Amino acid sequence: MNKNIFVAGAGGAIGRRLCPLLIQDGWVVTGTTRSVEKAAALRAMGVTPVIVDVFDEQALLDIVCSAQPAVVMHQLTDLPPALDPAKMPEARIRNARLREIGTRHLVAAAVAAGARRMVAQSLAFVYAPGPLPYREDAPLDLNDPDAGLSARAVASLEQQMLGAPFEGIVLRYGKLYGPGTGFDKPSAGGPLHVDDAADAARRAVTSGHAGIYNIAEEDGTVAIAKAVAGLGWRPGFRYDGNNR
Repeated sequence: MNKNIFVAGAGGAIGRRLCPLLIQDGWVVTGTTRSVEKAAALRAMGVTPVIVDVFDEQALLDIVCSAQPAVVMHQLTDLPPALDPAKMPEARIRNARLREIGTRHLVAAAVAAGARRMVAQSLAFVYAPGPLPYREDAPLDLNDPDAGLSARAVASLEQQMLGAPFEGIVLRYGKLYGPGTGFDKPSAGGPLHVDDAADAARRAVTSGHAGIYNIAEEDGTVAIAKAVAGLGWRPGFRYDGNNR
């Protein structure tokens, strides 16, 4: 069995917690970053690092095909530390472009490489106002003046994932906190510890049918029954460097 996995965004907050778990599970991990310093840290944890810009379509295609992955993991974001409010307006625009165009390039590369499954992070906090808790079939808030840009980009990412000729798994993450996120404590509205996010992604590599799954702590905001049943995931996992 091909045990190669390509992790786009391996140097990010989730990627740094996820990659060791994948290596523990026997995967040969190739991971992307845009930073030489982060590439060294990835190499130290056993990842084969590649420095690439996801908007460089040909370079990304060549690198993914060279890695020959059975699974591609999309954990790409472009956000300021601790979601600095002064920098978030520009960051939302960058992230929207990343989710639309970056996803398009990564999906095309995964298809060209013959990947059988792709897992991508999405958002569980861009639902349109409605009855709680939000299930995966609830509408996104596409027309909101503030959240609409992110919601439309999320919709584009999800449509691309679920329309591709592989098993597409979309993880709608709650509001992240924990190491590397800039937030030490959970916030209201569907929080999610970064280790739980990594654990969900790790499980989605081999579990679950194609589709969308809410991934968040149960505070009455989003329903997670689908992830519990389909991925065997529950909040509460914490990575200490040794546990499986």
